[in-house]
Amino acid sequence: MSEQRQLLSDSAARLFQANAGWDEIDALGIADLLVPEDRGGSGADWDDACAVLQAAGHAQTPLPLAEAMLARKLLAETALEAPRSLLSIAANPVGKLARDARGWKFSGVVTSVPWGRDAAHVVTTVTSEGGPHVVVLAVADASVHKRTNLADEPRDDLRFDSTPALAAPASSREAQRLLDYAALARTAQIAGALQSALERSIGYALERKQFGRAIGQFQAVQQQLALFGAETAAATCASRSAAIAASAGDASFEIAAAKLRANQAIGVATATAHQVHGAIGFTREYALRQATQRLWSWRSEYGNDRYWSERLGRAVIERGADSFWGNLTDR
Repeated sequence: MSEQRQLLSDSAARLFQANAGWDEIDALGIADLLVPEDRGGSGADWDDACAVLQAAGHAQTPLPLAEAMLARKLLAETALEAPRSLLSIAANPVGKLARDARGWKFSGVVTSVPWGRDAAHVVTTVTSEGGPHVVVLAVADASVHKRTNLADEPRDDLRFDSTPALAAPASSREAQRLLDYAALARTAQIAGALQSALERSIGYALERKQFGRAIGQFQAVQQQLALFGAETAAATCASRSAAIAASAGDASFEIAAAKLRANQAIGVATATAHQVHGAIGFTREYALRQATQRLWSWRSEYGNDRYWSERLGRAVIERGADSFWGNLTDR
């Protein structure tokens, strides 16, 4: 990680650890990291953005920061104007975008929108007139069905019926593959939350005593924590590799591999964390639960294990067995 990126990550981490609210985070331009400089943003790349999102995941920041970053980038690309307020995204819209003499209208449903009830607008992409369009929808115009994930984070369903919308054609990779880049952002958060859970587990193992000594001195516990560390490192490396690839060009293969690898790390990591902590780890007020319940929720968001396994399998089959090793090592 470059010195500049490390400074950015450290500054963001201090802000998140201080439990800063959305207004303070937005005022510092963090949500505009991916927005080009000529549009008023920082002009940062995905490697920078994921470093910040990893810090947010480590702190379990209860805000749709990843979604806001993507939304702001899509708005900047299309020059669509939306109030500078809390934004979220909908990666899998089901509906129809149509245009009449008075403008664009959207009818359909967007499901599991992070912080949908709290956002002013939801940004999504819909295919219309032969290509992807970025669409901006006002939450106030929707019928909201409130839902939450395991970590009690809002994941709301919004229904629109011939609702006026802002829309414009878009050609960026993020607009064409919104789910992929949402998964990339979530993978960075997963890496941060895994690191947080690992640090807490190691700390607890050094403090908790059984049979006259800290449980971290028992070889069986050390072995499990070492495996936990390996899984965390693998997820972090996969996330960073995908972020670097996304900064350079098409990263669909790397994102699929990273999200799947991060998802697989969650099972081993959270099991070990709760085994080390025992019953206290499930206490609602205890910090470990804030990380592990988010991890369990994030594992299925923006593509679960099956979805990404099938994506990777199809990509390998399409390229052919003889090309697999060359394609893999070229990356």
